[in-house]
Amino acid sequence: MNVLITGIHGFVGSNLVAILKEYHTFYGLDIIAPKKKGVVNTFYWKDLEKKSCSMQQLAHIDAIIHLAGKAHDTKNQSVAQAYFDINTSLTQKIFDFFLESSAKKFIFFSSVKAAADSVVGDMLTEDVIPTPVGPYGESKIAAENYILSKLKVESGKSKDFLCNDKQVYILRPCMIHGPGNKGNLNLLYNVVKKGLPWPLGDFENRRSFTSIDNLCYVVEGLLTKNVESGIYHMGDDEALSTNELIALICEVLGRKPHIWKMNKGIMEGCAGLGTLLHLPLNMERLRKLTENYVVSNTKIKAALGIEKMPVRAEEGIMRTIKSFTI
Repeated sequence: MNVLITGIHGFVGSNLVAILKEYHTFYGLDIIAPKKKGVVNTFYWKDLEKKSCSMQQLAHIDAIIHLAGKAHDTKNQSVAQAYFDINTSLTQKIFDFFLESSAKKFIFFSSVKAAADSVVGDMLTEDVIPTPVGPYGESKIAAENYILSKLKVESGKSKDFLCNDKQVYILRPCMIHGPGNKGNLNLLYNVVKKGLPWPLGDFENRRSFTSIDNLCYVVEGLLTKNVESGIYHMGDDEALSTNELIALICEVLGRKPHIWKMNKGIMEGCAGLGTLLHLPLNMERLRKLTENYVVSNTKIKAALGIEKMPVRAEEGIMRTIKSFTI
């Protein structure tokens, strides 16, 4: 297939090209346009707006994967409008281009944060009524809503939509990781590497992750199989606790994990004091570090006709951690 990927030089785009370049012909759309192995050409966003002559190469494009976006700033230092300028506006531009193009498939990378900042119940499913918190999730749901507004929505089935002969997928992955990624797993790795003890061992939380290998497998399935249009959550089959993550990191480092099971009440009291004194450990950070956030992948597996993802969560985490040591 001829596939156009926006944000192709980012972490996910680079992995998609590396893993799938033998099966598809890739074109890029990005804010930078260096030569990239496996990519015929990378265009600038201004080329799309001007419909320049060079864009004629995309006349026979089969699918568009929209990755470009502003990532979630965990330090909350980004201006709120920046999320909407990038996550929402760019989605509008590329989706309008898709509707006018010959492409038959569109995959939009949204986020579970567009659905919920915290999970109520055992796990997050596609049936949840979106309640994003903060500009990142809000800008992603705004992009989703724009896509839905452009489609013919079946009466009474807001999440099952039609678009003539085109297929549209809104993919909501939870935290994506893999070699080359410098996200929260890398931050936790650096803390554990210093030999610092983990004092929150008494909190047995469960969180879902998305291995880049499983993600690429799903994208390949959406490209090549006749999958029904819709919203799909994405995550590995197994959820892991922070304690398990620390144990895996220590296994890679060849160390014994230092997990302290400090009394929950004491830690909550310290976090409450930290909120008052503006310390690193506050109530909001404690909640984020210890909450459950399990994402269901049942719908996407059923759509692809598979029983399990090819890579187990623990295996994927180990690959990522080992890449930090190189």
